[in-house]
Parts: sequence; structure tokens; C-alpha cells
Amino acid sequence: MIVSDLVVYPVKGCGGYSVASCAVEPTGLRGDRMMMLVDDDGVFLSQRKVPEMAAIRPHLTDSALCLGGAEFPIVADGPRVPVVVHTWHGSGVDQGDEAAEAFSSTLKRSVRLVRTPPDIHRETTGETTGVVGYADGNALLVLSLSSLDGLNERILERGGDPVPMNRFRPNVVVSGWPEPHTEDRVRRAAIGDVELAYAKDCVRCAVPMVDQGTGLKDGPEPIRSLATYRRDPDGGVTFGMKAQVVTTGTIAVGDKIDVLEWRA
Repeated sequence: MIVSDLVVYPVKGCGGYSVASCAVEPTGLRGDRMMMLVDDDGVFLSQRKVPEMAAIRPHLTDSALCLGGAEFPIVADGPRVPVVVHTWHGSGVDQGDEAAEAFSSTLKRSVRLVRTPPDIHRETTGETTGVVGYADGNALLVLSLSSLDGLNERILERGGDPVPMNRFRPNVVVSGWPEPHTEDRVRRAAIGDVELAYAKDCVRCAVPMVDQGTGLKDGPEPIRSLATYRRDPDGGVTFGMKAQVVTTGTIAVGDKIDVLEWRA
């Protein structure tokens, strides 16, 4: 069992990009969802209502956020604005007018780009708790290739087209587990010098029905097929495992995954 892909999403809801290795902090992969776009009321934007965000692919450097041919220096601290992520109310460091204008022009709506303040302490829920930036609820999303293969077999049986892994926006993709959904049974795992622990199963929203290349809605798959065998007792369908960081360090593609504890 090895890491076959690592994906960072620098701006919540926008496209991600693969990296060969990445530092892992208490909030997850370094830079992952530590920025987000908010509307005029400070409420976060996501692909649930703005699917075209998927086609925006910003990249991070050590000191800037790159979008197309433009670079916007990252403002680590400064003027703060109130922000809302689901039920969490906090604050964000405004990243300036130039960044806001670039994203507003692309999305054809008024938005501001904000970054997590250096003193943010947003606690998570689940079997293992911790802290997170602007991610929906937990530090990392882990998915296996075997889970995707199993799902796509069912989609093909129903006459649909298979979907790529990026529909589910994972951070850590695992290869080598023969059985689909083995990640659901992991309770503690070591990857490189990093230790992760299970937080909860990932209940999916409508985002997997958005084509991550075009930013267009492309349902009803994969949610339709998931609903036939992955229904959560509390509602919705599950696909993937949300994890929290127990020990920080570095993860690289090709790292072996040692499961330290399985679900009883």
C-alpha cells in the first residue's frame, strides 16, 4: 500500500494540483484550503452553488498565490473580515483588491479572497479530533484507487460513464489495497514520518457531480450509483475517509502506508 497521489487545494472549492511531496501540518497538507472566496456577507463559496470554481486552478509559491499569469503576494496577517464556513463563524485576512478583482472577474460575481489568520484555532469533530483551516470539517481526505474502481464498475453496469478520482477531491490517494473501501477500516496509519487517525466517513454532497475539468454540472453519477450501496445511516452517501493529523512531518508519493490500528 503506497501513496499514489497527493493533492493540494490552495483555495477552498477551486481546483487542486498534485505534488510529489508535501509537509503535513496539524491542519493537513501545507497550504491546503487555507484560503477561500467569500461573498459580500462573508459566507464561503463552494462548488455546490458555484460549480465553475472547479475550473479555476490557483497554485502556491512560498510567498504568493498564482492564478493564470498573475501572482498575488500572500498577506499573512492584516485587516480581518468576519467569515462563515457552514456553522463556523470566524475571521479571515483579506488578500487585497487585486486578488478580489481577479477572482470576481473570473466568476462574474463579487468575491473577496481571504486567508486563515495565523492565530486561527478551529476545532474539528469526529472519532479523532484536531484542528483545521477552511476545509469543510477535517484535515485530510483519504481515498483508495480500489474504491474508485469498485464504484466505476457499478456505474458501467448501469450504463453510465466512469468518473475520475478528482470528482471526489481527495488529498491522499492510496494504491495497493485489493478491497474497495479498505480506508474506512483504518483507525491509525503511518505514512513516512506522519501519523494519521480516523475522524469519520466522508458524507458526500453534490460536488462529485461537477466535472472538475470544465466546472459544469455532470450528474447524476456518481451519486446515483453510490446511493445503491453506500448510504449512511444518518442520511446521504459516503465515499472516502476523513482523517486528522496526529504527528506532523512530510508525505511523498511512493511512501508506504503502514496501518497501525484497524477498526475492531
